[in-house]
Amino acid sequence: MSAMIVVNLGLPKSGTTTLAHALRKAGFRVADYRIRRRDSERPRLRGRFVAGQMYHGYFTTGDPLETLDEFDAFTEISLMRRGQSIWPQTDWGVIDAIRQHHPEVRFLASSRDPMDQAMSMLRWSDMGTDRLPRLAVPGLPRGYGQTTHERARWIAAHHSFLRRVFDGDAAFLEYDVADPEAPNRIGAFLGRDLPWWGRLNADPDTAGKGGDTQGEVA
Repeated sequence: MSAMIVVNLGLPKSGTTTLAHALRKAGFRVADYRIRRRDSERPRLRGRFVAGQMYHGYFTTGDPLETLDEFDAFTEISLMRRGQSIWPQTDWGVIDAIRQHHPEVRFLASSRDPMDQAMSMLRWSDMGTDRLPRLAVPGLPRGYGQTTHERARWIAAHHSFLRRVFDGDAAFLEYDVADPEAPNRIGAFLGRDLPWWGRLNADPDTAGKGGDTQGEVA
């Protein structure tokens, strides 16, 4: 790993794919949700999910990044797929273990207006209509998450949690993806300019209206 590690603790549909692209353009080696063939030289890692690898490391050696040393940035770290529901960004044990093993880590928290983000989850595949209410999620038990207000309350509570546990911590930055100053704030925080900032993984109903549907979201 490099002299700096970046871990985003934001929830899905908060601009995580945009952040991944921006950090790649800035020279970071990024793992975003799933480790794809182009991302790793290790065949055993290809196709694995970042969330699963973090918990594997956490429970085997204590270091959530033990098997992920090819990377120095992690932008989407949750997983909801085929009955699995894994959320390292909500787990203080995992967060603190990353910090203890990698004191050079810088934590980001990508955010947007909770109601807008909740609506975006509804529009993205079956995230709001099926996966969130069907699967148990920290802060959103099984059976909850089908309404926009429930999802928005969960989103707001997650960011309140992050603000509380990182209060006064210089290694933490929360930013709003809609803020025009977001790339400058992130660049200053990381000490590295971001040569690109835009919009990726737009909602399907915005495709063709300035959005882009590249990438994959958990």
